[in-house]
Amino acid sequence: MKINNGKLFITTALLLLVLALCFGLLSVITYLFPYFLKEELGFSALRPLHVSMAIFWIILGATGCIYYSVEEYIQKKANKNLALIQWAFWIIAILGIIHSYINHNFGGREYWEFNTIWAIPILIAWILFMFNIIPLMISIKRWPVYFWMWFTGIVFFLFTFIENYLWTIPYFRENLILDMTVQWKVNGSLVGAWNQILYGTAFYLMDKFDNKKTIGGSKLAFFMYFLGLFNLMFNWGHHIYTLPTENYIRYIGYIVSMTEWVFFLKIIWYWKKEINSTLNLNKVYSYKFIAATNVWVFLNMGQAILMSIPALNLYTHGTHVTVAHAMGTTIGINSMIILSTCFTFLYNSKQSTIPNTMNFAFWLLQISLFIFWTTLNWAGIIKGIWQLSIEPIPFSEMMESLRPLFVTIYISGVGIFVAILLLVKNLLWRKSG
Repeated sequence: MKINNGKLFITTALLLLVLALCFGLLSVITYLFPYFLKEELGFSALRPLHVSMAIFWIILGATGCIYYSVEEYIQKKANKNLALIQWAFWIIAILGIIHSYINHNFGGREYWEFNTIWAIPILIAWILFMFNIIPLMISIKRWPVYFWMWFTGIVFFLFTFIENYLWTIPYFRENLILDMTVQWKVNGSLVGAWNQILYGTAFYLMDKFDNKKTIGGSKLAFFMYFLGLFNLMFNWGHHIYTLPTENYIRYIGYIVSMTEWVFFLKIIWYWKKEINSTLNLNKVYSYKFIAATNVWVFLNMGQAILMSIPALNLYTHGTHVTVAHAMGTTIGINSMIILSTCFTFLYNSKQSTIPNTMNFAFWLLQISLFIFWTTLNWAGIIKGIWQLSIEPIPFSEMMESLRPLFVTIYISGVGIFVAILLLVKNLLWRKSG
């Protein structure tokens, strides 16, 4: 059976991205029309469906990125049968999770709310991935920085995913503060794990665009690797901001995560300045997404710095500001890196023949996402002020006042959806590698 390991996972991830956006748009509609699909699904099922599909888009996309990049770098294929079995376990888990949510069969924790039985095929799939890709990686002696980042992300994802289910042990489950601390810590560490994978992929793409290949062995990139490693182990401090714990834990978490973004920005900026002298990157379509990542890192870093201020965090925690930050990082940073990988490996076309619809889709995505992100922040600020008011107006009145913002969020969400559909169409319905 002819299988391209990277294409298998990237294609599945792209379909999950479309599915995530569908569920996201339906979720926004419930804000405008509370009784929409209330009996069939309701917001309680639509939200976790959206979140889970978005998370799996990132994880399977990252998996595809590693398969494509490692196999190209080493010029050797991973075991195709093992990759297919790994993919099959993912499909079993995803279908089971969708069925679980549709039937309101919950039983997990935040962001992983599905029945815990479906965590087993995910765990098996990831272990198979490790057995398939790590031996391929260690077949070369001198690792560039992205190999270290991929390896770290893969290993720590497994560790953290298992930690995610410590709540099934009574000792953790019966202690509310401990349970919440572990869950919120896990969410931060999981993000750190796939950030290592995706930042490593971004560095690999930079070396691929640049014949001089200066990133893979640069001291600055290796410094960021160790900073990212420290980040995924300790930056979770700011995820437990509202829990009773020592202040220094929160501050260390924020400082580390901010520092990582600063160096990521610096690496991309200096690489772009250097490579522009030998290559017109504006003609390389996949590069546009790396450039967009740079902008979104800057925007989300600024937002995160503001959210780290205790007085402001009281207003933003648990509001749409948090959602905006999550969307900015998930779509603006992680998704842009994966899309850059998609167009690097899947899209076989000369840069001079890129159709106008492709450039339209790129800019529609960026503009719609910016409006979406800005409006979510605006709605979150209003809600934050309301929830800390001495004499707040009724909740229903506050939500009604947000209706124009929810309409804007929906319209911009449709823009994101249309842009993604255009990109996916050009990726999957063309001659591909």
